[in-house]
Amino acid sequence: MLEIGTGRGALTRELVGLSDMVEGYEVDEESCAELERELGGSLVLHNGDAFESSPAFDVLLSSLPYSESSVFIEWLSHQRYQRAVVVLQRDFARKIIAAPGDEAYRAVSVISQASTDVEIVSGIGRQAFDPPPRVNSSLVMMKWKRSLSEEQTALIKRVFSQKRRTLRAALKSLDLFLPPSSTLSADSRVNKLEPESVLALVDGLRAGMVSA
Repeated sequence: MLEIGTGRGALTRELVGLSDMVEGYEVDEESCAELERELGGSLVLHNGDAFESSPAFDVLLSSLPYSESSVFIEWLSHQRYQRAVVVLQRDFARKIIAAPGDEAYRAVSVISQASTDVEIVSGIGRQAFDPPPRVNSSLVMMKWKRSLSEEQTALIKRVFSQKRRTLRAALKSLDLFLPPSSTLSADSRVNKLEPESVLALVDGLRAGMVSA
């Protein structure tokens, strides 16, 4: 069991004893030292950034800073695990489940849905936090579907930088070409492509780059 952002250990204390092994990451040195003194014999604690590492885990739990949400989703897409349960800003949670054509649909939506089965479990009111944040939050469950490579996520983001354009225009502006094997219409709007279609497209583009 892995926790990213242990903070002062409110969640960590609940996790210890529920798993054969609990591993935590915390970037704040003081918080990490205090938790190490209290629970050092019950968990493996790292004073560092989990996103710069690749710890093995079955279950992940986290209530990380909302500014790190996009980085987290991309990092998670490169891992292999059973499930992740995380607290995210409500508006961001809506982005990662957004459907093609929705205003909120973007690269992070594709990355999330291509790599996981994701659902919003419940909302979390501001009063549940101390101090209360200015935004509402959601509890999100993500179950592993497949791992994406860094090349795949980079290409997804590159294609979605042109998300409002047709596929023909988007690829032309990126100096890319629709793979001959693709069944997608060049007149399709990028932001209306299903996540699996986007993944197939970037895999075709990657294959073309290698052969070139």
